[in-house]
Amino acid sequence: MLHFKAGSSLIIALLVLFFSSLVSAAPASELWGKWASYDINSNLTIDHSEWNDLTHRFVTPSKDGINRLAYSKFQQGEKKQLQAYILSLSKTPIRQYNRDEQKSYWINLYNAVTINLILDNYPIASIREIESGFFSFGPWDKELIMVEGEKISLNDIEHRILRPIWKDPRIHYAVNCASIGCPNLQSKAFTAENAEALLNLAAVEFINHARAVKVKNNKLRVSSIYNWYKVDFGGTDVSIINHLRQYAKPELAEQLSNIGSIDNDDHYNWSINSLSSEKLFN
Repeated sequence: MLHFKAGSSLIIALLVLFFSSLVSAAPASELWGKWASYDINSNLTIDHSEWNDLTHRFVTPSKDGINRLAYSKFQQGEKKQLQAYILSLSKTPIRQYNRDEQKSYWINLYNAVTINLILDNYPIASIREIESGFFSFGPWDKELIMVEGEKISLNDIEHRILRPIWKDPRIHYAVNCASIGCPNLQSKAFTAENAEALLNLAAVEFINHARAVKVKNNKLRVSSIYNWYKVDFGGTDVSIINHLRQYAKPELAEQLSNIGSIDNDDHYNWSINSLSSEKLFN
């Protein structure tokens, strides 16, 4: 009996370790070759006005610097508007467009599909409650949309298209996981014209917020994003800190001036980024 208990304890410990590793592990950046195609000479443009209207109306900046979404205020008409926008993107032959149009397309598609997914399951406390299969911790592997004959998941968009094609660490500030710990969902749609400015704005907003960077007693703590995707930020503590300095406002820049390593990453807050969560961050 004692041997059984000891064995059971070991199995439980191993299972906990296994599940913990699943939760913390981030998918690698691995190109899905089909989506590398583009037309450098294309003048085609994509209309993101419906998404722009929805984000302008329902994304709500809060006093603590975190943008919340008013999920509970979506009426049937707005839900249909969102679904119609997603459908229009799914019917877009995106490989016929230039790189700038493609980048905004994939960012907006990721965010719109995520919000639609939350609305379909609302109210929930966290996006991780929405499962995509056995042993899943969230919906990211669930194939939610069809584009050019391919079933595509959120993980496909982020890790097999956006990250490997553009190799831009600011992508992590643009795609939103509907959580408090995530960089802000912007209150306007990304477009080929505004993407560069919006990516920089998103980087500045996140990096200068305490959920991303904290310096205390000359020790640096950062969001788990910089641990999960360390390779995208250069692969070392020094490269991450240099990235942070690039977007740091004067006060934070001064704090980072004499720091050469990261002490730890903070616990990631997976609470849903709804208006009802305004008191969750401190």
